[in-house]
Amino acid sequence: MKYPLENLTDLEFEDLVALICSEILGMGTVVFSKGTDFGKDAKFYGRANKFPSESKPWEGKIIIQAKHSEKVNASCSDSAFKTIIKNSVIPAINGLKEANKLDFYLLFTNRKLSGVQDFRIEDIFDTKTGIENRVIGLETIEYWINQYPKIARTLNKLLLPLSFDENDLKEIINSFSKVDKKKGDLPKIPKRDIEKKNEINNLSKEYFNNVIKRNLLYLEQIREFLTNPINTEFLGKYENTIDDINEEIVVHRDEFDKFDLIFNYLYKFIIENNPELKSNRNLVRLFLHYMYYNCDIGFNE
Repeated sequence: MKYPLENLTDLEFEDLVALICSEILGMGTVVFSKGTDFGKDAKFYGRANKFPSESKPWEGKIIIQAKHSEKVNASCSDSAFKTIIKNSVIPAINGLKEANKLDFYLLFTNRKLSGVQDFRIEDIFDTKTGIENRVIGLETIEYWINQYPKIARTLNKLLLPLSFDENDLKEIINSFSKVDKKKGDLPKIPKRDIEKKNEINNLSKEYFNNVIKRNLLYLEQIREFLTNPINTEFLGKYENTIDDINEEIVVHRDEFDKFDLIFNYLYKFIIENNPELKSNRNLVRLFLHYMYYNCDIGFNE
C-alpha cells in the first residue's frame, strides 16, 4: 500500500520515523522535542535490533534525522534536496562528529530514492564526513510501514480515514471493462430525489452537474451487469464493497466538508493502491457515481 506522506506535517513525519526506528533499532530510540535540532531529530545508543541487518547490526551512537517534503513525487535528485544535504546535513554531521556524539547517521526522507542516487549521496557523506551512513527514501519507508502493522495503523488514522479493501471493486471493474460501454436509457434507472440527496450529503451542484451528470447515461449498463445471473459473484463482491465504504463514510463523515472531497479521496485511494486500474480510471469514477446515485453510499432520506 502506498501512503501520501507529503500530506503529513513535519512533526508527524518525525513521529513516523521514530516509530520505524523503534522497530529496526530498538525501543531505546529517544525523540527530541521540536526546535533547533542541530542535525538530529532522534538518537539511539547501543546495539540495533536489525539494522542494517540482523547479522551485522550497528552498535554505537546512532543519530537519526528526518527531512520531510510536502511536494508530490519529490525526489532525492531534486536540487532543493541537494542543497539541504550540502548546507544543512553535512555541516551538522561534522559538528556532531567533532563533539564525539555519533558513530552512525540515518537520514529519512519521503522523497523517491533510486539505487544510483543512493550510492551518490552515501559517497558524498563518506567523502565529506567519514561517518558510516544510510539514506532511507520513500520506497523503503513504505516497505517498513507495511511490514509493521502498528505503524500502518497509526498512519491509517492520519492519512487514510476512508480505507477499505478495494480488491473486490478492482475485480468488478476489470470484468466490466470488457463490456462495450454504451449509453443507456436514463428513465430505466430508478428515480431518485437527487437534489435532496445532494443537499443531505453536502454534494455541490458544481460537482454533480460537471462530474456525475455526464455519467448518468451509463449507470443502467452497470445495473444490468450486476443483476445479470452470470455475475452473481460480482454482485456479492459489490454488496460487500458498498457496505465497507458506507460504514467508513458514516464513521469519518465529519472529517470531510463536502461529499465532493469523499469522491475525490476514494478515487485517489483506489487508483494509488491499484495502478493497473489507471487505464480504466474513468470506470472507477463511474462505479463510485453509480453507488451514490443508486443510494448505496451516502446518506439517504
